[in-house]
Amino acid sequence: MRTFFYGAPPGLGLTLDIHMNDKKIQALLSDLHLANHDIHALVTALRHAVHQAAAGAGEEVKYGGLLFSVATPFCGIFAYAAHVSLEFSRGCDLDDPHGVLEGNGKLRRHIKLLSVDDIGRKHVREHVRQAFEKAGGGT
Repeated sequence: MRTFFYGAPPGLGLTLDIHMNDKKIQALLSDLHLANHDIHALVTALRHAVHQAAAGAGEEVKYGGLLFSVATPFCGIFAYAAHVSLEFSRGCDLDDPHGVLEGNGKLRRHIKLLSVDDIGRKHVREHVRQAFEKAGGGT
């Protein structure tokens, strides 16, 4: 099923071959669109980037955001009033040559995104790909 990302910024051409059967995912995205168009556009673009970098990963609504997993959860997208956070379950294990990972907890790290442009600027796909592979994906 080809899904067009409703409310995505014009010109991004965000389409993705994924199934949107999960009504909880649809409801979360719809709620975000109603609450804040800019945050919705960022979540939508970020979700697209995660699916590109981690083809075949599972997706579910959990902890108030979108959680992605293979054998184990590896990242999640969480929307806030003024930013979106891409959280890595084992971010401590990721290489971060660009210094974009934030947090100093035992395991978790995150990338704070303020705009769609931050997805490229902060090397999101590179970090997602690493986390996906370390979680058992892409093999």
